[in-house]
Amino acid sequence: MAHAVVGYPSLEVNWQMLEAMEAANVDLVELQLPFSEPIADGPTFVKANQAALHSQTHWEHYFALMSRAARRFSFPILFMGYYNSVFRMGEETFCDRLSHAGARGFIVADLPPEEAVGLNGHGRARGLDPILLMTPTNSPSRLTEIAAQASGFVYCVARKGVTGKRTEISDGVESFLGRCRKATKLPLALGFGIKTEQDVRTIKGLADIAIVGTACLEAWERGGRSGYTEFLSTLSRGRS
Repeated sequence: MAHAVVGYPSLEVNWQMLEAMEAANVDLVELQLPFSEPIADGPTFVKANQAALHSQTHWEHYFALMSRAARRFSFPILFMGYYNSVFRMGEETFCDRLSHAGARGFIVADLPPEEAVGLNGHGRARGLDPILLMTPTNSPSRLTEIAAQASGFVYCVARKGVTGKRTEISDGVESFLGRCRKATKLPLALGFGIKTEQDVRTIKGLADIAIVGTACLEAWERGGRSGYTEFLSTLSRGRS
């Protein structure tokens, strides 16, 4: 699963990123709605969120891009963002907008499951999957609580902290994913620090989905469209 912050570097570049994702046979895409305090994100995404807001990226731009992408590309598209944006929009309106734009689900990174029951119900009523996060600090009982609210797949956070820092795929990650497997029959997606073809190869058999976010944006910033396209191609080779 690949990631893009809508509005950064620009909406036009976002479209080029999506075209490159399609060419690389990416399986899923999360589109992030920019927010002023993205607490789960590291410096690269914080900068991207701030720049997107500075350029006046609005909800209407976000949903227009999502709707256009859902019609054009074969991969499922998910919302990623923070609850303040959902709250300001209203949970039912938010779910209506996502459904009409062709989204398949949503990741609200800062909303705990016990406070997400209403939003998740509104989403499911509109055919949207709530994607919840499991972390290494969750107890077995907490993982079970999270699993009860999730659908589609679960987002397994490889380590404590924010996005961007490299994660060593160690016995700790394997043990964590084992606990997640006991809590749910849903597919497991592993994110936070997956950056290379070798990382993708390493988690085969441990997780079902590799989530690559920061490294994608860094590839664009280093090499533009050609560098980004090549980077996605190397990740795709890691699945074979």
